Amino acid sequence: MATIKDIAEKAGYSISTVSRVLNNDQSLSVSDDTREKIYEVAEQLNYRKKAVRTLVKNIAFLYWLTDKEELEDVYYKTMREEIEKLARFYNVELITYKINDGIHQIPDSIEGFIAVGTFSDKELAHLRSLTLNGVFIDSTPDPDHYDTVRPDLPQITRRTVNFLMEKGHTEIGLIGGTYHNPNTDEDERDLRERVFRRYMEAKGLLKEQYIFTHRGFSVDNGYYLMTKAIRELGDDLPTAFLVAADPIAVGCLQALNENGISIPNRVSVVSINNISVAKYVSPPLTTFNIDIKLICKNAIELLLERVLEKRKLVKTLYIGSELVIRKSTN
Repeated sequence: MATIKDIAEKAGYSISTVSRVLNNDQSLSVSDDTREKIYEVAEQLNYRKKAVRTLVKNIAFLYWLTDKEELEDVYYKTMREEIEKLARFYNVELITYKINDGIHQIPDSIEGFIAVGTFSDKELAHLRSLTLNGVFIDSTPDPDHYDTVRPDLPQITRRTVNFLMEKGHTEIGLIGGTYHNPNTDEDERDLRERVFRRYMEAKGLLKEQYIFTHRGFSVDNGYYLMTKAIRELGDDLPTAFLVAADPIAVGCLQALNENGISIPNRVSVVSINNISVAKYVSPPLTTFNIDIKLICKNAIELLLERVLEKRKLVKTLYIGSELVIRKSTN
C-alpha cells in the first residue's frame, strides 16, 4: 500500500506538502498545478487515505449471562472479548451491562445495543421503550424489531446427521443442553434438539432412548449425560452422537474413555463450535467451526447501519459453518 512518502518521492514535493494537500489543509498556499500533480500521483499509486471513523457513543453491550455460564462455555467468553475488541476498532463507545445489573440499569440515553444471552418478554418490551437500534447475537428473540446474527444451527444439525449417515450410521443419538425460558422459568428443548428430532423422524431413524439432555453446556454436564447413556443403554449404545457443543463433547469423550468404549470404532462423536481445546482432546474432536469473529463483525456493522445510516428495515443474518473432521469419527 502506497504511503505519503512514496507519493512525495514520485511527485517531487516534501512529505509535509503532500500530507497537507491530501488532508485538504486550507491554510496551505500552493498552486493548482501542484495540487493536481499530487492528486495524480496518489491515484497512480492507488493511495487510500486512512478513514477516520466517527465516534459512536452510548452503545450498550448487554451481556446477559452469569459468570458461571461464561466459565462453563468458552464460546461466550470468546464472543465477549471479540465484541469488545471490535468496538475499539470501529470507534464505538461500549458500556457493558450484565444480567445481575438488571434491565432497568440501562440508561434511556443509549443510542443502541448489542445483546448476548436470553431475554424475557418484559425485558424486550423495556428495550423497545429505549431504542430500536439493537442487534442480538446467537438468538432471535424479537425479529419484528431487532437485527440478529447467529450461526445456522438447524443447517449444522441436518448436516451432522447427513455426514454420519454417509459414514454408514443409522443408530444416532443426541447429547445436549436445554433452553431456559425466562418467561416461564422452565427448561425447554434447545433448537438443536428440536431440529434433530424432526429431521431424524423424517428419515425414520428417531429413537427417543438415544436422546440425553440436561440444563447446562459444561464439561461436567457432558460427562454426566454420557455416563447416564452408557449405564442405561449398555450394549445398545448408538454408534454415533451429535453433541450440542464442544464443552459437553469433552465430557462425553472422558466418559467414553473411562468406560473403555472405543472412539470412533464403537462410538463416533460430532460436536459444534471448534473451540481451541477440540484438537487436543483424546481423540481429537470432529466439530463444526463457528466463526465467532465473523458473527461479531457482522453484529457491529449491522448496529452501525442502524445508528449511523438510519436503516429501518430489520435484518436477520445466518452464518454458515465448516465441518472440521478429526479422529472422533470414522
